[in-house]
Amino acid sequence: MELSELSRGLDTIWVVLTAAMILLMEGGFALLEAGFVRQKNAVSIIMKVFVDIAFGALVFYFFGFAIMYGKDVGGLLGTSGFLLSGDLSHIVLNISHETYWLFQCAFVIAVISIVSGAVAERIHFRAYILLTIAMTGLIYPLAGHWVWSTGGWLGKLGMIDFAGSAVIHALGGFAALAAAIFVGPRIGKFSPDGKVNIVSPSNLPLASVGAFILWFGWFGFNAGSTLSATNTSIGHIAVTTMLSAAAGGATCILFTMFRYKKADPPMVINGSLAGLVGITAGCAFVSDGAAIFIGALCGIMMVLATEYMESKKIDDPVGAFAVHGISGSIGTLALGLFAKPELASEVGQGYYGLFYGGGLHLLGVQALGLITVSAWGFALTWVVLWLIRKIMPVRVSKDEELIGLDVGIHGVPAYSYDTDFLDVDHLKSGNS
Repeated sequence: MELSELSRGLDTIWVVLTAAMILLMEGGFALLEAGFVRQKNAVSIIMKVFVDIAFGALVFYFFGFAIMYGKDVGGLLGTSGFLLSGDLSHIVLNISHETYWLFQCAFVIAVISIVSGAVAERIHFRAYILLTIAMTGLIYPLAGHWVWSTGGWLGKLGMIDFAGSAVIHALGGFAALAAAIFVGPRIGKFSPDGKVNIVSPSNLPLASVGAFILWFGWFGFNAGSTLSATNTSIGHIAVTTMLSAAAGGATCILFTMFRYKKADPPMVINGSLAGLVGITAGCAFVSDGAAIFIGALCGIMMVLATEYMESKKIDDPVGAFAVHGISGSIGTLALGLFAKPELASEVGQGYYGLFYGGGLHLLGVQALGLITVSAWGFALTWVVLWLIRKIMPVRVSKDEELIGLDVGIHGVPAYSYDTDFLDVDHLKSGNS
């Protein structure tokens, strides 16, 4: 076997395995969100995740991938690669286009899953399907083209977003914010006098397991973005990913103990996720110390953002905007400060951060890209939901919301308390 064939085979295995790790994160999203929402809406969350995977994969195959990675037109969109056919010669990688599509498909599914948590417990299922189609087929692919494709205008300016703090998380977070505002808060979340009512999570152990699965999958998310099994930066990427997540969780433990006089479990869960989101843009470019700082800052800002959202009567049941929108923004901008020259050159990027003598260029480009992508995600999500409302309800009825979406929309509860196959009267009589 030629060395080039061996390299191609190893890279293919690496990318497929890391893509599978990212797809497993959907199980993490499902468990995390099912644990955070009320018991009567657990099935609804699971069904939304199935929509993310099933519709997201098909839409991205039919036309999303083409818009994102097809032959560039004016730095704005792609025009080839529909159904993975046509001219894709501009994508020069050591893996096949099919393998590359699989990895990118895992990313696009993650984007819409961010939005699902923000509208949990009250969005109509049919409306969510249409929103998923728009997000995976248009909103995310266009933003991704601007940053990641050959010829994208933000990429040409020098924007760096290694695994998606901006393109995936900031975009998804601000889309989630738009959706949460558009749909409105859950019934009873805010009292007429302005009081914020606590909606207790149904199953925190379940949510914790979901967070651990997401943490595991994030190593595929970040390290897999090398697209090469022999890339020497894989180890460093894994270390910065681990450190930032740990710093986010540890900081939230200490910060909530100081702020609330007790360690707040949901905040700690989201703090670790915030650290993961924050390091996603710069995992290959920043030092270990910078990764710890980014994770810690994301953890604190996530708590403050969650409080601010509630003060403005914006209901986000799982903290999607605070985790993804805020932390994604921090991570994108932090790269403009902390990108080290030796790391940037090792992974083929020519720019480095302000604190290492790189000037304001990278920081300015990162800020421009962040504003553009975030505004795009917010505005287009709002427009799509407005258009959907013209043809069908975006929010479930009051009765459906009160009874729970599991029964009201899907016709089945998540948990059954029936004494199936037990004859109670027979047992009480003592007969065997």
